[in-house]
Amino acid sequence: MVVLVVGGAGYIGSHAARTLRRRGHEVVIFDNLSTGHAFLADGFELIQADMGDAAALSPVLRRVDSVMHFAAHAYVGESVENPRKYFRNNVEAGLVLLNACVDCGVRRIIFSSTCAVYGVPAKVPIPEDTPRQPVNPYGVSKLFFEYALEAYDRAYGLRYAALRYFNAAGADESGEIGELHQPESHLIPSAFLAATGARPALDLFGTDYPTPDGTCIRDYIHVNDLADAHVTALERLAGGANSIAVNLGTGHGYSVKEVLNKIEEVTGHEVPVRVAPRRPGDPPALVANPALAESLLQWKAKRSLDEIVTTAWKWMQRKK
Repeated sequence: MVVLVVGGAGYIGSHAARTLRRRGHEVVIFDNLSTGHAFLADGFELIQADMGDAAALSPVLRRVDSVMHFAAHAYVGESVENPRKYFRNNVEAGLVLLNACVDCGVRRIIFSSTCAVYGVPAKVPIPEDTPRQPVNPYGVSKLFFEYALEAYDRAYGLRYAALRYFNAAGADESGEIGELHQPESHLIPSAFLAATGARPALDLFGTDYPTPDGTCIRDYIHVNDLADAHVTALERLAGGANSIAVNLGTGHGYSVKEVLNKIEEVTGHEVPVRVAPRRPGDPPALVANPALAESLLQWKAKRSLDEIVTTAWKWMQRKK
């Protein structure tokens, strides 16, 4: 297949592009580089343009047969402060992409969705039949796009896989690519920065949650396991399968303190922390029930928390 990876110069998209190539597919990356990095697209054709630019999208869409869409703004807190930015990109520009796909004859799309569509779930681990009730504009924008995919599937035969993933983490085992956000807000790289003195002590947002050690529990999934699932889902659609929406996670949660303990073990550095108030809207626990993805895709997350932290640390040291 020839696959257009929209947002392919970002964290997850760059890993998916390499997994596609390893599995014999041709890749074109489309990214405006607002949060992506050109060097993460090294070795691929890179078209630098905005997803909301139909004139830039149409020529390349006529050269491909499938799309992977990673080009979303994805900071929950920022979405609360600046919802306009999120709806403009994640919804308005996303619809430009969908319409261009339909107009150019592309009928397969893999969508980077999120567990944020569930909001604060009543049941953990979270199955796919959990009501979708997002509690922030980021989650709302992703849910809107899921609704659009459902409608375009029915009306235009645009087959999709909406992959709702949990906490992406880790880096490619080669050490060549990994997580690089500005500003960095994710737990593991933020903890590395604190441990090496590159930033102040790490804020521990709440130690009074109803969890065994009082800190939030999350399902951390290695970015290459996510990439494998994206490619497998695309190959499934290419084989004629129907559209799906599935969770991607390990089914096992780790608390913030457990992750920090693992980071200290792997790096040999203490992570300085300071207790801060809870962040609004942070559920005590978010853990996937991955059974549906395992059944439909014959896919299962393989990499452990130790491998997540080890590969992320290797990447962090390489990019210094």
